Parts: sequence; C-alpha cells; structure tokens
Amino acid sequence: MALLAVEEALARVLDGVEPLPSEAVSLQEAHGRVLAEDLAARRTQPPADVSAMDGYAVRAADVARVPARLTLVGEAAAGRPFERALGAGEAARIFTGGVLPTGADTVVVQERTERVGANVVVTAPVAAGKNVRTEGLDFRAGDVLLAAGRALSDRDLALAAAMNHASVRVRRRPRLALLATGDELVAPGTAPGPGQIVYSNGFALAALARREGAQVIDLGIVPDRVDATLAAIDQAALAPADILVTTGGASVGDYDLVQKALAARGLALSFWKVALRPGRPMMHGTLGAMRVLGLPGNPVSAYVCAFLFLVPLLRRLLGRTDLDPPIEAAVLGCDLPANDERADYLRATFARAPDGRLVASPFARQDSSMVAVLAQADGLLLRAPHAAAARAGEPCTIVKFDR
Repeated sequence: MALLAVEEALARVLDGVEPLPSEAVSLQEAHGRVLAEDLAARRTQPPADVSAMDGYAVRAADVARVPARLTLVGEAAAGRPFERALGAGEAARIFTGGVLPTGADTVVVQERTERVGANVVVTAPVAAGKNVRTEGLDFRAGDVLLAAGRALSDRDLALAAAMNHASVRVRRRPRLALLATGDELVAPGTAPGPGQIVYSNGFALAALARREGAQVIDLGIVPDRVDATLAAIDQAALAPADILVTTGGASVGDYDLVQKALAARGLALSFWKVALRPGRPMMHGTLGAMRVLGLPGNPVSAYVCAFLFLVPLLRRLLGRTDLDPPIEAAVLGCDLPANDERADYLRATFARAPDGRLVASPFARQDSSMVAVLAQADGLLLRAPHAAAARAGEPCTIVKFDR
C-alpha cells in the first residue's frame, strides 16, 4: 500500500464519523463535557434594575442640583425589595444587588451623601442612571449563550447556572480501548530483563485521550502471540469501545501481529503507512462499529500520530468543530536541510524574540524513540513534503502541544 498524504489520511479517519448520542448530566459533572445542544437562558439577568453600589436610590431629577436634601423613606437590600414607589424628593437606602424601587433611576454612593436625621443630603453631582445595573444587562431569557459543540469550561458552568440550568445535555464520552503489544515491554517500576524496555506509550496516550473527554479502557500489554492479541481485540469489541488504539505490532515483521489479528476479526483496512515523519507505519480501519488506529511502537511516533489523528477523531465523536490544532506562524531558529517525500513534524521549543516574533528551534536529534526530547518540546515544527532547504529567520509553521 502506497504512502498516504497526511491530509488524506485524516480525511479517511474522520470519514462518516458522527457525534455520539447525548446524555443529561448535572452541572457538578459537566466540567469539560461537550454540549450536545445549544443552551439558552431560562431567565433574564439581572431580572430587574439593581444597584451596583451601596448608597441611596433616588430620582435623577431630584439631584440635578446639589446639595439636595431628600426624605429617607426606607431601604432595599439584595433579596428584600422596597415595596412602594419612590415619590418626588424621596430616597431609599439601597445595598449592592438591591432592586431599584419603582420611580428611582439612579444610585448615589454613600460617600457622596450625609445623613441628617430622617433626611439624606446628596453633596456631589451624580449622572442620571449612575451605579445601576439595568434589567437584562448580562443576558435575557431566550438568549443562546453556550453553543452545541462547546467543551464546558469552569466559567461556562457559572454561566449555565446563572441561566438557571441545573443539568445540561452533553455528548456521551467516547470509549477508547488502549492495547500495547510486545514481548519486550515491561511495566514501569519493574526491572527490565535482557532486551526489555519500560512501557511508556500508554501513559501519554491515555492522558491525552482523557484530556479530550474519552473514557479509557486499558487492555494492558499483550505478548507477541496471535491468541493473546485476538483476546484483547475481542475484549475491546465487547466493551464496546468506540475506538481501539494499538501501539506496536502494526508493521510486517514476524512478530508484528496486530494487523494479522485484526484482519482475522474482519478489519476493513482504510490505510496503512502515511507520508509522515515520525509515524509512517500508522494503520486505520474499522471493525464493525469500532474504529481502529494502529499506532507505531516508538513513543514519539505514537504520540505524534495520536496528536494528529486521534484527537480530531475524538473531537468529531464529541460533536466539536475545532478538530485540527491551530497552525501558527513562526520563524526558524536554525538552518534546516531540504525535506524528502514525507511531511516532517519536528519536535521543537518556541520562544519570543525581542522583536516579538515566535522563534521555533527544533531539537538537533529527532529520533522517534527519544521520550526526553518529546517531554521538553513545546510542539511541532511542520515541514511539507519536498520542502526546500531553509535558513534561520525564515518563516515556518508550528502547532503547539497545548491546544
């Protein structure tokens, strides 16, 4: 199978993917969840004209000239309105959040007044409408303030509550089964034997998937045996997982059994091998309703492929529209040679130059096994297939890992 361009590979990964069904959750459980429908306000906020300060509610006409002596006739506090209309020459003590009495249109802050027995004297000018939060200043009933497809932030939860929603409809979390293969892999904290390495891929991939809203089903590490690989695939299907992500074993070596096992279970292969560095031996297909991403075993390749393909797939399942990482402009921090036929995603650090430009400095060593370099990188420097050699200071494009 020929190498597939990154753009075409992503199009195939997303082809035919529809958002998952919705479910109702309480606001306490809604942080980070993705709205399945537009959310409209059930009330007007504020529901009436209210005071923005502690002071006195007055009629602007009565304080057009100062000093102005007014008769104090009552008070209004938050939750305890003054029950009658304010007449000419009258004032009501009012506190922040208190509803303006009928007839009042202005609030004089207490620092601009003096109390004289049963009267209040306004000692400094005040503009009409000053210190009043008008009805509907924030929003009105029926206003759509949170749109479907939005991942709810902490601030969004405050807004939803103010809109008088105790629960919201969100997309069901995608179920993602994660499977690692390889006789050479051992769990962190153990002593590797001869030829063994400590398994690291799954920790980054699981965290990335959870950050994107997925429920992760960890199938662990299976040895390089067809029966063990088949059993893990069956476990994912029974979950049932929306996505099966495998790492390692997707190539064509004698011990690369994932593709063989998936084919035995009826995998409809979409592609295998992408014109991408790192990550060429990535595989994609479907197994019934379950989508399959076969990621390379090298840690950097697995993470870059997950960043470029798994994240958009999860976001599509959640009904989000911000699928791709934002591409930003930068300048090169060093010279780069001409590129070959594969799109190159170089691990790089980003820093601001004195002139404000963002400078992308790729690491000198880009081996796909180097987890330390991946952890130190701020993101990826993108180079198109067959890109010409470039000099330091020339324009380039980047994507940040923090998207």
